[in-house]
Amino acid sequence: MGLDAAGAERLARERGWTTVRALAPGSIITMEYLAGRLNFEVDKDTVIRCWKG
Repeated sequence: MGLDAAGAERLARERGWTTVRALAPGSIITMEYLAGRLNFEVDKDTVIRCWKG
């Protein structure tokens, strides 16, 4: 958290996350769990939340 979106995605991929998804605050998303996916909530190009699946 606190990183810029591009930097956070780069670090996540370097650490083995196969799918990285950046979402705007309040985005409507499906709730299926996908192993290997990392989700970022990004506001003004800053990661404010992250979670697996």
